[in-house]
Amino acid sequence: MNAAAPTGEILTPSQLNTLARDLLESAFPLIWVEGELGNVSRPSSGHLYFNLKDARAQVRCAMFKPKSQWLPFQPREGLRVLARGRLTLYEARGDYQLVLDHMEEAGEGALRRAYEELKARLGAEGLFDETRKRPLPVYVRRLGVITSPSGAAVRDVLSVLARRFPLADVEILPVPVQGSGAAAQILAMLNRAAGSDRYDALLLTRGGGSLEDLWAFNDEALARAIAASPVPVVSAVGHETDFTLADFAADLRAPTPSAAAELLAPDQRELCARLAALQRRIGSLARHRLRQDAQRADRAALRLNALRPQARLQLLRRREADARRRLDAVWRTQLEHRRARLRRIDAVLRAADPKRRLAVLHARLAALSLRPQAGIARRLQQHALHLRALARSLEAVSPLATVARGYAILQHDDGRIVRSVGDTKAGDELDARLSDGRLRVRVEGTDP
Repeated sequence: MNAAAPTGEILTPSQLNTLARDLLESAFPLIWVEGELGNVSRPSSGHLYFNLKDARAQVRCAMFKPKSQWLPFQPREGLRVLARGRLTLYEARGDYQLVLDHMEEAGEGALRRAYEELKARLGAEGLFDETRKRPLPVYVRRLGVITSPSGAAVRDVLSVLARRFPLADVEILPVPVQGSGAAAQILAMLNRAAGSDRYDALLLTRGGGSLEDLWAFNDEALARAIAASPVPVVSAVGHETDFTLADFAADLRAPTPSAAAELLAPDQRELCARLAALQRRIGSLARHRLRQDAQRADRAALRLNALRPQARLQLLRRREADARRRLDAVWRTQLEHRRARLRRIDAVLRAADPKRRLAVLHARLAALSLRPQAGIARRLQQHALHLRALARSLEAVSPLATVARGYAILQHDDGRIVRSVGDTKAGDELDARLSDGRLRVRVEGTDP
């Protein structure tokens, strides 16, 4: 569009303002302007109107709804801001103005850009990857808290730890948390604590504040030290909406100092409840084990009662007889070997000194013949003692001992023993075994 009017043409004010607006909008691209807010007003329409000024000039500005509603700060008189917008002219009044689509606090905006650039660079290096983060110990016995000793954050942390887990050993590692030199002191304290091999975990914390207040925790060297720390590091810097590079580099980020303390310390009430549950379970398992052992003992007693002592005694007697026969055979074999040896020796000695050697051989033969007999006698004595012990055991459980005291054992013809009245009926003929013989009896009737 040709913005210049033809020579000699007469323009109306609206035409003039339209030409001026077109010239401004076509001549100026999207621009950034830094200045101080003045005459700030927000009518019921939701739009925002103000002046941007410096020491020598000012320009009228407008920021329309809804962009003005999403500002991260409250515009106020005297606040220095960095604004982005397009230059235009309000035709109705002929006002030259800047229509904005973005505005931020001037100092914080520069910090924000530096923060985002450093965050992107460290993130590209993998410094914030979840795969490199270390798990926290299940129970933190000694905790190092790197913070200001006079801030509200340390009081919140100590209060929560005392309530949840008073057994934890907490050490405050004092550092400044904002201002010039704070980042270097925090870094030095972190390196000393991590290299001391004294702590199970480290907590880096402070209360909320502006981006400038929290800037010490956006230091690149500090972020790298947190990522390289051999001790797990928890970061709780600022409020829930505040994020620093320390939060991203730490092994765990907590939204607040109090939340960090809750993540680091178990609840003593939950631990007591768990211990009580384990104690109940141990008691239940012990009672179950005792019941199982009692059942096994009962089954063993039943099996023992089912064994027949008399058959056991007969088996032992057969084993003893077999042992006697084997021993007798061994003895006879050894005796034959010795006799054969003596015969050979006797034949050799007859040519030398028959009488003297014969006397010696007879004496040796007599001594040798006594050795197997003594061994057999000892074995027989041992077996006899064993048999007497078995006989006493058999007699203790034998029903014959009961019969000898005046009782009788009733049996059917097929050998079944009568144990109760229900085992018989009228007319049954039974065999009654007494200590000195047997009787034949008939059942006339039953009376349960």
